[in-house]
Amino acid sequence: MPENPPQFAPPEAEIAVSPAVDAGDRDRLLHGTHHAPHSVLGAHPVPGGIAFRVFRPYARAVTVVSGGMTVTLHDDGDGFFSGLLPLRDVPAYRLRVAYEGAELETEDAYRFLPTLGELDLHLIGEGRHEQLWTVLGAHPTTHQGVDGTRFSVWAPNAQGVRVAGSFNFWDGTGHPMRSLGSSGVWELFVPGIGEGELYKFEITRPDGTKTLRADPMARRTEVPPATSSIVTASHHEWNDAEWLEQRAEVPAHRAPLSVYEVHLPSWRPGLTYRQLADQLPAYVRDLGFTHVELMPVAEHPFGGSWGYQVTGFYAPTARMGTPDDFKYLVDALHQAGIGVIMDWVPAHFPRDEWALAEFDGRPLYEHSDPLRAAHPDWGTLEFDFGRREVRNFLVANALYWCEEFHVDGLRVDAVASMLYLDYSREPGQWTPNEHGGRENLDAVAFLQEMNATVYRRVPGVVTIAEESTAWDGVTRATHHRGPSGFGGLGFGLKWNMGWMHDSLEYMSHEPVHRKYHHGEMTFSMVYAYSENYVLPISHDEVVHGKRSLVSKMPGDWWRQRADLRAYLGFMWAHPGKQLLFMGQEFAQGAEWSEAHGPDWWLLDPHYGAEADHRGVRDLVRDLNTVYRATPALWQYDTEPAGFRWVAGDAADDNVLAFLRYDADGSPLLAVSHFAPVVRHDYRIGVPDDVPAWHEALNTDAARYGGSDVTTPDPVKPEPQGWHGLPASIRLTLPPLATVWLRPA
Repeated sequence: MPENPPQFAPPEAEIAVSPAVDAGDRDRLLHGTHHAPHSVLGAHPVPGGIAFRVFRPYARAVTVVSGGMTVTLHDDGDGFFSGLLPLRDVPAYRLRVAYEGAELETEDAYRFLPTLGELDLHLIGEGRHEQLWTVLGAHPTTHQGVDGTRFSVWAPNAQGVRVAGSFNFWDGTGHPMRSLGSSGVWELFVPGIGEGELYKFEITRPDGTKTLRADPMARRTEVPPATSSIVTASHHEWNDAEWLEQRAEVPAHRAPLSVYEVHLPSWRPGLTYRQLADQLPAYVRDLGFTHVELMPVAEHPFGGSWGYQVTGFYAPTARMGTPDDFKYLVDALHQAGIGVIMDWVPAHFPRDEWALAEFDGRPLYEHSDPLRAAHPDWGTLEFDFGRREVRNFLVANALYWCEEFHVDGLRVDAVASMLYLDYSREPGQWTPNEHGGRENLDAVAFLQEMNATVYRRVPGVVTIAEESTAWDGVTRATHHRGPSGFGGLGFGLKWNMGWMHDSLEYMSHEPVHRKYHHGEMTFSMVYAYSENYVLPISHDEVVHGKRSLVSKMPGDWWRQRADLRAYLGFMWAHPGKQLLFMGQEFAQGAEWSEAHGPDWWLLDPHYGAEADHRGVRDLVRDLNTVYRATPALWQYDTEPAGFRWVAGDAADDNVLAFLRYDADGSPLLAVSHFAPVVRHDYRIGVPDDVPAWHEALNTDAARYGGSDVTTPDPVKPEPQGWHGLPASIRLTLPPLATVWLRPA
């Protein structure tokens, strides 16, 4: 409060006017359609002094307090109060508001300047505000020396926007926001409220009806099924500087990358983010994975969507804790030496009436053309990638998770559904682009902008596309044009869906029939270097009747496990990075269910078959250990110089053999045998510059549950050329097994 009393104007200065809100403004404020409430409410110079106008529904009386002066305003009805004070200038003042049975003294929300600057509004209008989350949404702050929360929301079609929340008993009537020019942004600083307050935006649509909406930029939400946004601020202090500094040293496609895919709510059901931080890093580090990939953690109303139908793009799901709790988990993983990849879903959003759909009464985040907006497969809405503010919302969202939560990678879901105008649509249900083609040019431009921006701003982060077609140049740089005429999409890696489908199809056949399907295991090398690939055995392959990974294998339990182990050995040796979904690392027999998560009881020492499951998990640990220590298995994943077929045509024997090389030319020989017999003295061609080979890994070892047909002693080459190579070795091939050999 100022020490000097207000300066009164001389009474003869001007003829006074009525300070009351005029009928037009009064009506708009009452009906929530006022664009500029600050121009009416608050304190304003008028002829005769300073007019004070206050809109406080349900108040019995309002008094202006300034210095030693207190003036009770006139009750104008309907919650409006006004008074004219003979002052020269607007003083510093507070309001004393009396309600039935209560009185409070507070700042006047309508005496404050806007909290968004011209540069912020310019960047928002251009669709180029790369840290959009710092200006839109709800932010506890100190503004003009007063503590409170600034609210802002983009709603260009709204007739008016008000803030409703726990601080005003969910009646936003008295908290209208102001429209900031042509930006479509509405803003209000509410003094005296802070973290923990619930809120939504009450929007008056173009037709005059009202809708109560969660904040699209909310950084914290209530636990579903509750839908309110929560005012929040971060207090987490990071301890992963060493991790962030080293992660950018080697690009992902030239580094070891072995990913454990996790659905956080069901990995250990009931655990919070902080409890997960006590268990997940230790488990993943013990198994040797370099990264975890988290199925979507952004807030989503329906748990059965596994996070793939997002309503809160900027808020980690509240099911397991606060945003700072999630940061604590990421921090713990980094301190354990484990990278964090997060599934990100910019393709579509659900139609919930409290969320993004027709947010301000008209299509806003979705395309205005209903045929373009409706996603035919999931009953959701597709984003309008051609609208710059929507593109900004999504590009900034990608940066938000990388910059604020330190995630190391974004796996972008359903890229194919974004790229094609005719995706899952029949003729007549889609309109060609301006060139007459089926490509969604807006989505292409968005993905290119997102990737270029993420790689520019956040060194060491990798973006990964789940793209199921043969789109040209998914992992090509955006400025390099390909045969199609498009620049690359700019991703770092791409899921190899073709390898996954083909190899699982091969493994599902009885061994006696596999020779007729041999090409399903070799075809991937025809296109292996067209993109930078990840080999994904993801959650999608172990749900909805597809059976778990071990249950896809034919035969009895022993053969199923042997096939699984052989397949994993083949997968870890094949060019490309590895991804394995939780539960498959210990041969879970049942499909995954988000309701109860992995069947951890299979690893209980009191369970009779525990050794069978532990054996597979021990194999996964050893695969990762040898993999990370062997640059030949990852350094040249994306270059033909890193691979050579030795036996790619031994279909009758169900044998596949190939060499992997590192940058120094040091080899690893991988031999997979997918028949349930032992083959003695099987000749394999090798280079003649390796004096002896020894087993680095054998999936048939007894400790993994195999028959223990191993070769403990080094194997020396013979000068007899074989398979187009100058020398050869004779091996005993175990049944249904993969063997890795390194120079002794």
